[in-house]
Amino acid sequence: MFFYLSKIFWMIAAPSNLIGIMLVIGAYLLVRGKLRAAKWLLVPAALFYFLFGIMPLGLALLRPLEDRFPQPALANTPPTGIIVLGGGVDETLSRARGTVELSEAGGRMTEAVALARRFPKARAVFTGGTTALRGSDVTESDIARRLFLALGLEESRLTFEDKSRNTYENAEFTKKLVNPKPGETWLLVTSAYHMPRSVGIFRKSNFPVMPYPVDFTSAGNMNDFLRPSAEASLGLKHTDRAVREWIGLSAYYLTGKTSAFLPAP
Repeated sequence: MFFYLSKIFWMIAAPSNLIGIMLVIGAYLLVRGKLRAAKWLLVPAALFYFLFGIMPLGLALLRPLEDRFPQPALANTPPTGIIVLGGGVDETLSRARGTVELSEAGGRMTEAVALARRFPKARAVFTGGTTALRGSDVTESDIARRLFLALGLEESRLTFEDKSRNTYENAEFTKKLVNPKPGETWLLVTSAYHMPRSVGIFRKSNFPVMPYPVDFTSAGNMNDFLRPSAEASLGLKHTDRAVREWIGLSAYYLTGKTSAFLPAP
């Protein structure tokens, strides 16, 4: 139920969608001659479009999430396993085209392969089922398997968890699958903005992991706060991503899926 509610809620609550809804309703009211009511929707919508589409407020919201966990050097820490969270492949396009299509979070997949080659004794674990509301006969794990094998990883060292639909299930199902032992080092590979919530969920599941953030969106310098977006659609995308993650942190904390609102190293 949590999965379905979160999907439906986000279809309405995404800032870019809300701005569009405000514009449509405002335009309707304007055509009907209700100028005062239209003004209360069109003016804020235009302001939000400028602030979140043109100005870098989306990056400013992402920055503290992406800076929360630094990427470890791993010089003296050969990992037992490498856990890759789903979201790095485009499930819909891959299924439709019969190919392996990476999403904007594709760095999760490429970095996982690089880490697996760097640490040839480490177990590589991909966790991800289907995010489709009606289900699907092709899961993210199916696509990840094709990619990892095509890039030369040996199937004997690969493990796939194909039932999870969100980060909470990623942690719960993966723990049952790999049965981590005390003293083992498990890397957690996911997008940098998503790392605080992911670490919090794995900690709550009593599965200690070493964060290995990838897919950085912010540059980590003052440009994140000063440089306008080259395209408004890009600024809105950053805003959507940031707001969704901050809402996710709140929801997971309030529902007891994490022990801290913003988990720290």
